[in-house]
Amino acid sequence: MSQFLSAQMAKLQAAPWKNTLKGIRRGIERETLRIKPDGRLAQTDHPPALGSALTHPLITTDFSESLLEFITPAQQDIDTTIAQLTDIHRFAIRQLAEERLGSGSMPCFIEHQDEIRLAYYGTSNVGRMKTLYRKGLKNRYGSMMQAISGVHFNFSLPEEFWQGYQQSLGNTEPLQDFISAQYLGLIRNYKRYVWLIVYLFGASPAMCKSFLQGRDSKYPFQKLGKGSLYLPYATSLRMSDLGYTNSAQSALNVSYNSLPEYIQGLQQAISTPSNEYQNIGVKVEGEYQQLNANILQIENEFYSTIRPKRTTQSGERPTCALAKRGVEYIEVRALDVNPFSAVGITAEQMRFLDLFLLYCLLEQSPAMSAEEQLRVDNNLRKVVTDGRRINLELLDGDNPRLMQDWAEEIFAALMPLAQLFDEVQGGEAYQAVLKQFYLSLLDPAQTFSGKVLNQLVAAQHDNSVVSLQLSEQYRQQLLQGDYQFYAEADFVQMATESLAQQQQIEQQDKISFDDYLQQYFIEDPAQLCQSNQS
Repeated sequence: MSQFLSAQMAKLQAAPWKNTLKGIRRGIERETLRIKPDGRLAQTDHPPALGSALTHPLITTDFSESLLEFITPAQQDIDTTIAQLTDIHRFAIRQLAEERLGSGSMPCFIEHQDEIRLAYYGTSNVGRMKTLYRKGLKNRYGSMMQAISGVHFNFSLPEEFWQGYQQSLGNTEPLQDFISAQYLGLIRNYKRYVWLIVYLFGASPAMCKSFLQGRDSKYPFQKLGKGSLYLPYATSLRMSDLGYTNSAQSALNVSYNSLPEYIQGLQQAISTPSNEYQNIGVKVEGEYQQLNANILQIENEFYSTIRPKRTTQSGERPTCALAKRGVEYIEVRALDVNPFSAVGITAEQMRFLDLFLLYCLLEQSPAMSAEEQLRVDNNLRKVVTDGRRINLELLDGDNPRLMQDWAEEIFAALMPLAQLFDEVQGGEAYQAVLKQFYLSLLDPAQTFSGKVLNQLVAAQHDNSVVSLQLSEQYRQQLLQGDYQFYAEADFVQMATESLAQQQQIEQQDKISFDDYLQQYFIEDPAQLCQSNQS
């Protein structure tokens, strides 16, 4: 443990406000494909019984009509969040007749990208814009990688924590400025150490070969079963450049050194034309092909393993929300769907993320240069494709370092935090979680990816076979269980209200779609934020 972190820990352990850690709020966003009994993509519309994908607070769609996204509201209790997420799954599966929910991150049984229907959000201007954005993604990158599922973990510390922490550091700037700066420091450290999360929780070491679809691969894949490919030491092919890649974004240097720099970097990207995307065209023969021809159509197109976030108001752009009101929470985006959980994530993972993110906050976090950003990205790529290789080396600064030794050091620093969490929360759940995942350091076969691959290789099964078996197992499990937090009537009411809300939005539109887009994309996003503020 560094001297800086040791000093921060000592302050926190002695502070009367340490109990504010009970107020940490977490939310989950879990993506999953609707699939037929044979594993192929469901071609049906988003089920009306699930409500409106545009306005439902808990159930929506992501890129495609068949890619469901389940969202839990921010909660302080982890078990409550898991109960809510389970109930959402339970209600959804009961509305899907014979359809299943995909159990992993990588899709199977997709022979051509045209099988992947773009998500539909109705006839309102805002709904049409959401679908057009997805059409732009298809035209830019193809639909296959957009069919990948993941889990996002939203995390925030309570204001009472920030007040005590600011005072302990002797910081006198406005509280929200302090909070934003501290979250950005957390994010920089997260990017430095995210390889550990991918090592532990990556769960996609194999994929169906149809996913390549003629793309050249630089990786030495090995064949498995009739139609699967795998890398012997891979952790998360979802996180590789076979998963989500964007050549135009590779030239971006979005800085996390301060909130203004981050906002400026994104605003520049959504305002700068791309030669590559100009070739697609925006409106071709009267039909829109993308929202615009800039490097990013909108902020959400920027791919990152973590994002600073602020809840947006109706029609407000994410960067404007950040500029006006600062960082409210962070969104961790590097999580594969956990195939060993019916809901894609476990309470144990959430507790480990609590420890890891607090470690990233408390540890010293100097500014990150463009050179360091390239270095940490390269470390992540190594662990994505080779993470379970014995004696794998990463770069710590300019110095090669065994990943195992580095991970051991981080785990040692997490133990006092686990003890503190258990003292505050009661029990020993956090220490137990740390010991549980420490076994994955001692034996790479105990990681999620190791367990997945060992199961596939031992049975010589295709990736799709095991995924489909788990989907059916979880379907039966969810059909038979009882609701834990919500009631069936709650979901029926939310669905009904969301459909009525969508209809109301559609009826209230007063301008054409062309005018709507023109108003949304003014020339200078920074000017828009200022005008909204005044």
